Amino acid sequence: MARILTGIQSSGVPHLGNALGAIEPALERAQQAENECFYFIADLHSLTSLKEPALRRENVRAVAAAWMALGLDVERHYFYLQSDVPEVTELTWYLSCYTPYPMLANAHSFKDKQDQLEEVNAGLFTYPVLMAADILLYDAEEVPVGKDQKQHLEMTRDIAGAFNHQAGQELLTLPAPRIDDQVMTIPGIDGRKMSKSYGNTIDIFAPAKTLKKQVMRIVTDSRELEEPKDPDRCHVFALYAHLAEGPAINTMRERYQAGGYGYGHAKKELLRVIHERYGAARERYEALMAEPARIDTALERGAEKVRPIARATLERLRAALGFGSR
Repeated sequence: MARILTGIQSSGVPHLGNALGAIEPALERAQQAENECFYFIADLHSLTSLKEPALRRENVRAVAAAWMALGLDVERHYFYLQSDVPEVTELTWYLSCYTPYPMLANAHSFKDKQDQLEEVNAGLFTYPVLMAADILLYDAEEVPVGKDQKQHLEMTRDIAGAFNHQAGQELLTLPAPRIDDQVMTIPGIDGRKMSKSYGNTIDIFAPAKTLKKQVMRIVTDSRELEEPKDPDRCHVFALYAHLAEGPAINTMRERYQAGGYGYGHAKKELLRVIHERYGAARERYEALMAEPARIDTALERGAEKVRPIARATLERLRAALGFGSR
């Protein structure tokens, strides 16, 4: 059995790129009986930049509702809010005392802001230590990360190794990164990688009219209806190919190349496939957001399930550090 831990940003409603590139692959791994999966929403991390409490709560519920709507089994696996497990902050302090300054100064999350130090708070500087605590608190063996997060996982292993060396025993499990080179890069409506920061997302949980407007805004070239078109250079086709079945993809490719098939037709077909694939999830999402207590209860139960694991980790570390004995 592999214990897999996944951190989830609390930055609002996940979009199509999040669903295809991260959520659905994670849920596929969760369906494998040999895996024990931990999923946490990183609301403490969000405090480095987001200071509005109401927006944070709204974002957390939206993220949780999306994962639940897309099929996460909250009874079988561990699904919890980072801030509901205060043991993580205690472990962060212990680990910070084993983390050298140069390591943190070399972290991408800090170096990217070095020219704007007035915007760097202590939380952003020590972000990698909190991330390490998120992982090490639960003896996670495997952590799926993107290439941009690989450095932070390497730092987690270095911090844990230093702690174990000082203690003279293997108290902390060194996690292995799971970096999938085949992770899909989903194009946004402007052709760049779909990202909230670019404002180019397709929000699969948005109201129907909003979703339609987003799809219809996908950038295309200026070829006329009658002209043949190149499907391999079209963002509409690229998105369709991520969602549709093989025969349907081939049919659309043939229509593009034959001419007499406009981008408007392709966008309508893309919209239809989105509704077909995510229609049930959209209904579940709306039902959950209408009853936020259901979301809160699921997260509270998840925290109750993981806290005994967190406490056990801290107990063995406290003993090794000389705390707690009388």
